[in-house]
Amino acid sequence: MVDLDSEAAAGTVQDRALQQLYTDFDTAGLKPLWTVRDGLMPVAPTPRAVPHVWPWDRLLPLAARAGDLVPVGRGGERRAIALANPGLPGDPFATATLWAAVQYLGPREVAPAHRHSQNAFRFVLDGEGVWTVVDGDPVAMRRGDLLLTPGWAWHEHHNTADTAMVWLDGLDIPLNAQLDAGFFEFGPDQLTDTSTPAASRGERLWAHPGLRPLSAEADTVHSPLPAYRWTHTDAALTAQLELADEGHPALVEPGHAAVRFVNPTTGRDALATLRLEMHRLAAGAATATRREVGSSVWQVFSGQATVLLDGREHQVGTGDLLAVPSWCPVSLRSPDGADLFRFSDAPSYQALHLDRHQVGDPA
Repeated sequence: MVDLDSEAAAGTVQDRALQQLYTDFDTAGLKPLWTVRDGLMPVAPTPRAVPHVWPWDRLLPLAARAGDLVPVGRGGERRAIALANPGLPGDPFATATLWAAVQYLGPREVAPAHRHSQNAFRFVLDGEGVWTVVDGDPVAMRRGDLLLTPGWAWHEHHNTADTAMVWLDGLDIPLNAQLDAGFFEFGPDQLTDTSTPAASRGERLWAHPGLRPLSAEADTVHSPLPAYRWTHTDAALTAQLELADEGHPALVEPGHAAVRFVNPTTGRDALATLRLEMHRLAAGAATATRREVGSSVWQVFSGQATVLLDGREHQVGTGDLLAVPSWCPVSLRSPDGADLFRFSDAPSYQALHLDRHQVGDPA
């Protein structure tokens, strides 16, 4: 005959011993894998960041108000308004690894020199009149241009125009923060170079397709070319679509042209931790559904598109920004055509051999 009281007593003793074990784990600063495995090793990525869209017609007026009320100077250093993902409350991050911000520089304003370990770029939606001085090299900023500021490069900005200018900043700030790798240093309070050359020294040396100066034979981690001009980007995208119309296989998929900005010394990404791309959808084009490990931020440069993010449709137009978290399905279509700038953390994931992608509707 089974002694139920003895079994219950044994169970109680076992439960108490187990509870004491967990208490002792906590006291010793330990966590047993069997209680946390689902969070540590999910069957697929479970990012805290969520798909999100920031409309340009809301961002730009807020940036202009900040221009009226917030001075540029030491301390904050830049009048940059960061995209804060709703899934990352309290953090000024677009995704867990990417920072995106709208930077506003008023007429004749100067943003003083500093440098930091984080890699950065500027992408200009519209306007001109600002020069960014990177390691002493003045680089003009104009519509559609991509400007690089590699980590630990001195940089300052000055607006020579009587109108304000606004652009997109992208950095790997969250990645640096997670790795405890961030450094920052102030530069001189006064501008180190106020000149406004049509072409920077870096462009004069490196912006010649297929030609590498023999005076610079060593490969570089980041691209030595400080600016990728819209004239060249536009021509490359146009040529891809024209060649496709002529029957040549020049496109990512039907109606979808795309380029990646690369380091001319290696052919790898222009910045070691950030992938930078421009995409063009022809009228009526639609992309396949894609998802990848790692996250991205898109900005519509021109035109209108419908973006499907994790099953939810968003109508986006010029200037709008959207965050695509890790493993989030994304597809685009455009009835009349659109150009979109995209940056992602793909180089970091590839370097760690953690990259994975899927094309087609999720199973």
